[in-house]
Amino acid sequence: MPQELLLQVSPEIAANDVLLKNHLSKQITVSVTEIQHISILKRSIDARQKAIKINLKVMIYLKGELFQEQKIQLPEYKNVSSAQEVIVVGAGPAGLFAALQLIELGLKPIVVERGKDVRGRRRDLKAINLDHVVNEDSNYCFGEGGAGTYSDGKLYTRSKKRGDVTRVLELFVAFGASEDILIEAHPHIGTNKLPQIIQDIREKIIECGGQVLFETRLIDILLKNNEVQGVVTQKGDTILANKVILATGHSARDIFELLDRKKIFIEAKPFALGVRAEHPQSLIDSIQYNCDYRGAFLPPAPYSIVKQVGGRGIYSFCMCPGGVIAPCATSPGEVVTNGWSPSKRDQATANSGIVIELQLEDFKPWAKFGALAGMEFQKSIEQRAWHLAGESQKVPAQRMIDFTQNRVSSDIPKTSYVPGTTSVEMGQVFPDFLTQILREGFTEFGQSMRGYMTNEAVLHAPESRTSSPVRIPRDPLTYEHVQIKGLYPCGEGAGYAGGIISAAIDGEKCALMIGAILNQK
Repeated sequence: MPQELLLQVSPEIAANDVLLKNHLSKQITVSVTEIQHISILKRSIDARQKAIKINLKVMIYLKGELFQEQKIQLPEYKNVSSAQEVIVVGAGPAGLFAALQLIELGLKPIVVERGKDVRGRRRDLKAINLDHVVNEDSNYCFGEGGAGTYSDGKLYTRSKKRGDVTRVLELFVAFGASEDILIEAHPHIGTNKLPQIIQDIREKIIECGGQVLFETRLIDILLKNNEVQGVVTQKGDTILANKVILATGHSARDIFELLDRKKIFIEAKPFALGVRAEHPQSLIDSIQYNCDYRGAFLPPAPYSIVKQVGGRGIYSFCMCPGGVIAPCATSPGEVVTNGWSPSKRDQATANSGIVIELQLEDFKPWAKFGALAGMEFQKSIEQRAWHLAGESQKVPAQRMIDFTQNRVSSDIPKTSYVPGTTSVEMGQVFPDFLTQILREGFTEFGQSMRGYMTNEAVLHAPESRTSSPVRIPRDPLTYEHVQIKGLYPCGEGAGYAGGIISAAIDGEKCALMIGAILNQK
């Protein structure tokens, strides 16, 4: 009978099949030749001790024991070209996985996406990086695949109770992702590989009879007696359907404004805001691995850190080892940062958002905007950063120690942020209370991670799109909007997800709820 085993080994052994087999033969006291196959089920790094270890969960098959390698397959998707239609607004992970689930249920998704397809988006990303031109419909946040497509592709989630994480990961594998994402503690596809996977998902939706409409922005939701009748696009087209999944992402401010204008109930939601800090990756490696040189058998080190300062949480967010910082504005006249890593995480720098938990009371100066108060607060900081950076996509920047000492940096080293930097005292970007918390927070970080506090690190501001500043309330049992029948707020933009996996799960759940209702009829 196959034997499951938990063990700790050196990075060298974990990376070499022959060494691992030799090690396991001694562990279970059998000859190496008796081991037919080793399946790695889970893998993680334990860097708590000076000698770094790899935690493995393996299944060992000896000769004579049945082992059959199973290739992960796609579900048997139906042809839905003539089926009942459901509108899905947004082609991010929530929208795409909702569409796939609808097809499984025998329903026809019509995916309405304001941005371009994954290939077309590249020209607009180049324009913002090199020419400082922001396309409001096609950028790092908007377009096929959503924000995660060109800003990292991390698949780690703490939201295990929200749904079937394994199912989502297996779907990614079936569409072309490496099977490593099924075993790694912090799975990651990478910005260089995710676009092809997203394209393959779209092609499957179309192959099965669904529709995907690019460069088609929603401008109105048709209602009658508080029931959805369909949507109107900026092209002047009306698409009729009595079920709409609204999966527009956390940066679709025009959608929040539309809902507010139509008196569709929404509410302000706290989010987190701060800066993106960039260090040399070699420095983070030396801190986390307690070594002068990382070596060939360990990946670039990440970090995760949380502190309480002044009664508020300040923490690392979306940490990108071996990555770069990207310009993620969605409108002219604002500066926004985010980070991403390629699949190999082989860039020379590491970056992470360092953000502070906001509270609803922080938005009081914007109270006249009602449910949009948090959004207006967010917008004001992004616009201030744009002005401070010379009204371009250059980012306000400051060396870390200089920031804590309220001293403008005399120079800023070249960073991974392609549009460039402008030396600014960060206190000009943020309200005083946030500036003070950031300063104290970095000091505490430096005490916990010796070497973290350094002027080699450069802060870029702001990191402001951590989550939606608005929640679109829905019934917890049916996922339908609390006021509008047939409207299903979904994913990050509605305030119910926080990353690719949780958004995909939420998209599937909304589709399942619609399927259950329609099947009852």
